[in-house]
Amino acid sequence: MSDFTGKNVLVLGGSRGIGAAIVRRLCAGGASVAFTYAGSTAAAQALSAETGAQAVQADSANRDDLIGAVAGRGALDVLVINAGVLVLGDPLTLEPDAVDRMIDVNVRAPYHAAVEAARRMKDNGRILVIGSVNGDRMPFAGGAAYALTKSAMQGMVRGLARDFGERGITVNSIQPGPTDSEMNPSDGPMAATMHGFMAIRRHARADEIAELAAYLAGPHGAMITGSLQTIDGGFGA
Repeated sequence: MSDFTGKNVLVLGGSRGIGAAIVRRLCAGGASVAFTYAGSTAAAQALSAETGAQAVQADSANRDDLIGAVAGRGALDVLVINAGVLVLGDPLTLEPDAVDRMIDVNVRAPYHAAVEAARRMKDNGRILVIGSVNGDRMPFAGGAAYALTKSAMQGMVRGLARDFGERGITVNSIQPGPTDSEMNPSDGPMAATMHGFMAIRRHARADEIAELAAYLAGPHGAMITGSLQTIDGGFGA
């Protein structure tokens, strides 16, 4: 287990699912962790009590909230951008405001958060964005807008890796496939369809994604930057 003792970490969107697993993993490694949440107050309070991490209420769709949460942590060692929204459906009937909010949370927020963190981040810091294999592959109808946001993350990660590389700051995307969570439960109505696209026919566990995040955030990740780290059981193979 990588030693994160003394490391200052912020996880955006950390109260549930993959974000909560990352909070637990980095706290277990000794990091000083804060995480944001928007509406999941009970889950955030429970995770804070369990791990000792600081819960900060902030809506990633609100740029001022977001920048305030990032700036409030001072000189970060690790920023994990996990907050995300999933909107699926026929593009001819999807509510435009819902699509715009998804773009705000999934695209604009990661960019502004990463830039704000880099203003005061220590050299050799880490910026991790939780993307999706759907940035590479969208094998069913109704996911165009979601795939758009995840593909946009890919370009951002590659560009910011160049921008921040001289300071040793790495910028990477973790691209999970189907992962067991409230958003995408392993026994949900789409599970069998998704498993049909996979070589390993099961949902990932959130702790499996968290282990990859810990590797990239630790000392062994120093030369990995601008990369798309896919962890999808062969969904995109």
